[in-house]
Amino acid sequence: MMAVSLLAFALAAGAAEAASCGNSAKGFQGFLKEFRKEAAAAGISERGLSLLDGVEYQPAIIKKDRSQSVFSLSFLKFQERMVSDYRIKEGRAIIKRNKKLFDAIEQRYGVPGEVLVAFWAFETDFGKNLGDFPTVPSLATLAWDCRRPERFREQLLGALKLYDNGDLDREDMHGAWAGEIGLTQFLPKEYFENAVDFDGDGHRNLIKSIPDAMASSAALLVKHGWQANQPYIEEVTVPAELPWDQADIAIQHPRSQWVKWGVKGAHGKLKADKFPASLLLPMGKDGPAFLAYQNFTDAYLLWNESLVYSLTAAYLATRIAGADKIDPGRGEVNALSYEQIIELQKLLASKGLDVGEVDGKLGRATRQAVKQEQIRMGWPADSYPTVEFLEALKRG
Repeated sequence: MMAVSLLAFALAAGAAEAASCGNSAKGFQGFLKEFRKEAAAAGISERGLSLLDGVEYQPAIIKKDRSQSVFSLSFLKFQERMVSDYRIKEGRAIIKRNKKLFDAIEQRYGVPGEVLVAFWAFETDFGKNLGDFPTVPSLATLAWDCRRPERFREQLLGALKLYDNGDLDREDMHGAWAGEIGLTQFLPKEYFENAVDFDGDGHRNLIKSIPDAMASSAALLVKHGWQANQPYIEEVTVPAELPWDQADIAIQHPRSQWVKWGVKGAHGKLKADKFPASLLLPMGKDGPAFLAYQNFTDAYLLWNESLVYSLTAAYLATRIAGADKIDPGRGEVNALSYEQIIELQKLLASKGLDVGEVDGKLGRATRQAVKQEQIRMGWPADSYPTVEFLEALKRG
């Protein structure tokens, strides 16, 4: 969720800065001193720069960054935790109470209310949990850390701009541990670049204004590629046999081809037309199944790159819109634990396969690596690693 690009930061900082980052307080104040110079060169006034005064390194933020194992849960476990009856009912009630607002947002941006309200539910439980971490110290700590410094330097600069520009007051500068702010948890750079004043009061307030937060979320989804009047996901059922290697978020076929292969709508007849869709099997060939459309593969996965998060958010949106409860699939799937996913990623990497970061999450790169090994081993190439697959992989 830039006025100064990653490249500009890298060129300005030089090789010395690249060598001086870390997950400890050592060198942190020196980094802040250099960052202050960069921010000033980017046009931040003394007002904005004052947010850096007295900022200290936050070791608790690094600990949070290294322990996001919730995204290692299987889709069924994650949705069980996140998609509650309360969120479905409250989401529907919010849309009903604010019908004119959501109609106006959909007319302007093409994003339906259930999509926005589902994100609101996930991000802050409808505004009940905005977070109380100080934004600037959190971002500064992550910008100093070696894991993703360029990303968070942009966000730190964005936070200074929001204050410098008068969008936020000093007391507003708190939220989630990774620097997200507001009802739908915008990172500061995205806030500065994409927030809109939808209530017309002259301020872009994503913390206190529901119209601003919902419309800004819609605007960001449009920037990510959202297309009006187009679907995002559709639950389906799959046959026992299928060209499983085609079940891939990166591969699209016309719906008519999926129908020819035996894919059916879970809650009604699936259209056999030329509309392109990917077959998404979040837990492999025996688990739940969806057709994923461009609004999902583009907009949702740019909102949050975690497949399990984005799919569950989209699923909640369908439930708020009136869809039935999900079909768990043909049988029990022995999903990997966080520790087992780490083991899997290390094994695949040792074979020369690209798994992305060894982080205990089944992201796109890891799933692609699994698919390659499944093909090599003669397994159904559904891109999903089970306990049985891991054991077979360990046996060689």
